[in-house]
Order: sequence, then C-alpha cells, then structure tokens
Amino acid sequence: MTDTAKPQLNPLLKLALDLGPLVLFFFANARYGIFVATATFMVAVLAALAASYLLTRSLPIMPVVTAIIVLVFGGLTLILHNDVFIKIKPTILYALFGAVLLGGLFFGKSFLGVVFDSLFHLTEEGWRKLTLRWAIFFFALAVLNEIVWRNTSTNVWVDFKVFGFLPLTFLFGALQYPLLKKYAIEPTE
Repeated sequence: MTDTAKPQLNPLLKLALDLGPLVLFFFANARYGIFVATATFMVAVLAALAASYLLTRSLPIMPVVTAIIVLVFGGLTLILHNDVFIKIKPTILYALFGAVLLGGLFFGKSFLGVVFDSLFHLTEEGWRKLTLRWAIFFFALAVLNEIVWRNTSTNVWVDFKVFGFLPLTFLFGALQYPLLKKYAIEPTE
C-alpha cells in the first residue's frame, strides 16, 4: 500500500509563506511608498505560491484566490497609478470569502470542513457553526477595511492591514477554541 497523502509544510514555513508577502508590503511601503509596495507584494505573493507548490506539489485554493485578487487589483493600482485599487482588495477578498462560506452553507456544504478537515474533526453542527462565524467575521473585516481606508492616510491603512487585521484574525481564531472543543469528534482509524 502506498502513501498518497500530499506533503505538508512545516507550520512555521507555512506561516512565513502566508505572512511574508504582507510583511514585505509593509516594509516596502514604509521605505518606498504604496506603488513600490504593491509591486513587491505582487512578486512576493507569486514567489510564496511557487515555493508552496515546489514543496508540496499542490496549491491550496485560498492562497490561489488571494493571489489572483492581489494580481488583479495590484495590477490596476500600478497601471492606473491609483492606490484605491489595492486598498479595496481586502474588502473584496473578505467579502468573497464570507459569501463563499455562506453560499456553501446555503447549499448544505461547509467549505471550512473541506479545507480544515485534516486539522480539526468536528460534527456537522460544529462545522456549520464555525463556518457561519467565519463568514460573519470576514464580512466584518470587509466593512472595517472600508472604514479604515476611507478615513485614514495610506500609511495608516497599511499599518492597520498588518497590525490590525492580522491580530484580529488570530484573536478571532483563538476565540473559536471552545467551539472546536465542544464539537470535536475523535477521528476514526
């Protein structure tokens, strides 16, 4: 019997590939401004995807969707020399994730269950509740992004993108632990 499980990334390497482009975006913006930062972000997202593929021979759907949106809105930002496009990218991405999660629930499918089934083993009710919570959270982030970019400077928005959205997402994820514990099921061998 052969092992057909796809290779998994070391969690620290996965975190670096997920957050590295955002950190580079932050530093490039601080040093060179939003347009150089946008170009850096685009290249870094592609590099992270390539590294992930080389290491696992697969591409997870969320990073691919994120990369496409980064490339489209980053490209518009650079071509039209208008930073509004990169600023609305998180709004569109978060709204899209929220809509996909809610749409899945509407059709009786928990997409979080599909994506994270190897990490967490939950009852159907647990996946449904977790998916609904994440969908609402993504919509809240979309609204928050709109408020921040429309009412602050570009530099403040970039800072909030790194030091606001990331901690909020980690905090929200950590607050889901009681739900994960309550609806956990033991995986069958």
